Amino acid sequence: MAEKTLFSKIIDREIPADIVYEDDQCLAFRDISPQAPVHILVIPKKPIPSTSAILPEDAELVGHIFCVIARLAEDNGIAKSGYRVVSNCGPDACQTVPHLHFHVLGGRGFAWPPG
Repeated sequence: MAEKTLFSKIIDREIPADIVYEDDQCLAFRDISPQAPVHILVIPKKPIPSTSAILPEDAELVGHIFCVIARLAEDNGIAKSGYRVVSNCGPDACQTVPHLHFHVLGGRGFAWPPG
């Protein structure tokens, strides 16, 4: 059996997190090293390693996560001013936890291109 990821341990409450949303499909919590005034991570409870591992049967789950992201943006006062949703995929993109996750960043302006 593979070792649990950091995010799986947060889902299982083995590691504390500042959880801001949870339902039967996903969990959202504040990033411990925020890159913006609002920086929330949204993760599926299903262990999907990255965006490249999303399967057709995950479409409903991923759609649900984006509905949750929109709700979190509204709840955190960034929906009208704008926000960025980022999912790093693989080492060249700086993915450090092999569990699909979406960064929701807002509360300040962002540059383009991002990096």
